[in-house]
Amino acid sequence: MILKLQMIKGRLTGGNLGMKISWACCLWDRSQALDLGRGANPKSYMVEEIWQELAKAKYLEWENASTSRSWELQSLKEACETALKEKHIRDIYQMEGFLDESDKSLTSHLEHLETLRRVFREAAEADCASEVPDYLCCKITLDIFRDPVITPSGVTYERAMILDHLEKVGKFDPVTREPLDQSQLIPNLAIKEAVQAFLDEHGWAYKTD
Repeated sequence: MILKLQMIKGRLTGGNLGMKISWACCLWDRSQALDLGRGANPKSYMVEEIWQELAKAKYLEWENASTSRSWELQSLKEACETALKEKHIRDIYQMEGFLDESDKSLTSHLEHLETLRRVFREAAEADCASEVPDYLCCKITLDIFRDPVITPSGVTYERAMILDHLEKVGKFDPVTREPLDQSQLIPNLAIKEAVQAFLDEHGWAYKTD
């Protein structure tokens, strides 16, 4: 299993960017690399390195797509603004001599222009980094969950972090202070699915630094 993990890690860290992203996406979708590592040792440095490489590749994938979307939005916005302005010029020409109608046309044009800009502004904001919801973050690391587990008291932690706490600090829940043993930790599949859904929708959240 260790050898297989090393092969996966080598493929992720070597080669050109295109190959790295391709491998990362493939492995991430199947959760193969992380599941292998977690099965062998949840706190292994190799699991962390694989996660870091996957996260970097996913973030680069999102960044490239986001840049492309930004260019497309900007081009479409400029084209729409040009079309609105040309229509306004035609309307003014046809209404020459009718002052009241010209004023109404100008007001309508400005309103349409503002609506257009608001729509594109909101579309651009939807692709910007913001804050990860607290319920998707570990109470110890404050980072987005990777492998969440829940305690009998109902608190969810990052598996590696709570295992480290139990080993080095003491066998108790760091939030509730209730006695806690490693055997009592249960994978929080609901939070894990919520995290993956959030990452699928907000690729910027893969950024690790």
